Amino acid sequence: MFETVIGLEVHVQLNTKTKLFCSCATSFNHKQNTNTCPTCLALPGALPVLNKEVLHKAIMLGKAIDATVNQTSYFDRKSYFYPDSPSAYQITQLYTPVVEHGKLRIDFEDGSHKTIRINRAHIEADAGKNIHDGDISKVDLNRAGTPLLEIVSEPDMRSAEEVILYLKKLHSIIRYLDIGDANMQEGSFRVDVNVSIRPKGDEKLYTRVEIKNINSFKFIQKAIELEVARQKEAWEDGVYDKEICQETRLFDQTKQETRSMRGKEEAADYRYFPEPDLLKAVVTDEMLEKYSVIPELPDQKMARFVKDYEMNEYSASVLTSSVEMAHFFEAMMACGITAKNALTWLTTELQGRLKGEMNITNSPVNAEKLGHLVKRIEDGTISGKAAKEVLDFLMENESDVDSVIDTLGLKQVSDTGAIEAICDAVIAANPDKAEEYRSGKDKLFGFFVGQVMKESKGSANPQTVNELLKAKLG
Repeated sequence: MFETVIGLEVHVQLNTKTKLFCSCATSFNHKQNTNTCPTCLALPGALPVLNKEVLHKAIMLGKAIDATVNQTSYFDRKSYFYPDSPSAYQITQLYTPVVEHGKLRIDFEDGSHKTIRINRAHIEADAGKNIHDGDISKVDLNRAGTPLLEIVSEPDMRSAEEVILYLKKLHSIIRYLDIGDANMQEGSFRVDVNVSIRPKGDEKLYTRVEIKNINSFKFIQKAIELEVARQKEAWEDGVYDKEICQETRLFDQTKQETRSMRGKEEAADYRYFPEPDLLKAVVTDEMLEKYSVIPELPDQKMARFVKDYEMNEYSASVLTSSVEMAHFFEAMMACGITAKNALTWLTTELQGRLKGEMNITNSPVNAEKLGHLVKRIEDGTISGKAAKEVLDFLMENESDVDSVIDTLGLKQVSDTGAIEAICDAVIAANPDKAEEYRSGKDKLFGFFVGQVMKESKGSANPQTVNELLKAKLG
């Protein structure tokens, strides 16, 4: 029996307006090599100047993961040559990072929890982007110098499931803090996975393999499962020391395998030394106090939802899984509706209709409109069935709830006189069934309700129908 040992390095691109050491814009999708200057191109004589906003965002993350924020940190040079790094080195923080010794709690479906230790979060400059086009490789340096926080966990995770829970929680925290958009497809939330195995009960850390450049939670889980299977097979075949070496591998989603990319360098290979062109980074007492005041985080919001809206933890966790979902729900609640109905119409009805590129942020039906629709169910204007018709119409057409109800003729009839006449007609048309019901066949009540709703074409208020039928049938 083997135990899996996993540690993660997560690179989060910060959403500052300008780069880490110069005033070039950090905008995504601009024409190649237009957001550049002598500093991010590493031209001779150009000197870096630290963007203070990066320190502010690092403080916020440190507070969110219950970490130590070092009020004095230092920059170091990490030397390596690659086409997308014009300076042939990266400015990073090896010896004294800005954030250290944090932790993050992950929650399992059975209600249990686990704390993952975070070794550090350090500031570093991103590289550019290599674009491979057939036999030609191009380099876009727009991203060079973009500020990153690299968040390094301890090797505390024991399965792909724990990794995904950790990453989703960290991703959510980044979004709640609004320090980055954490868009995996655009490369602003990049994950390197370090995987090794060991016999159960063994405390030794064996050779670890790093898997790089995985751009979705689904692929991360699959890559881990494949790599663990590869290492277990090598161990069981007696070739572990020969086949498993410290290296960097890629995940090939087409072939469903991890593939060797290059040997993994040690710290000595990078020839780290203190960055000579930068002063120490100082977090003042005023900065620490100001940026330690952070927004409500997912765990706190979940606990509040459980308490304030009397819902279970699972429902609250679904609603707080993303900051967009949580804000959508609370905007619905501002319409004065019940939490139970808001939850159902958001997570089941609306999300069930969001297809393809549509999501909660670009939904054609916003929170106020959906809340208004639920309000019309609760005040008896329309039935739940009719509300689904209204929602279907609103997904395709720009209009307001009340106009759609009128246009489609879905308003419930609550006029007692009109419904009473229908009830009388239905009972008169079915005297034998009325007699059977009065003789004790209670199940026939549903028949009469159905007939009245049919005669009213679904417009009769069900509660009024029930009350009138009970009175008339005795």
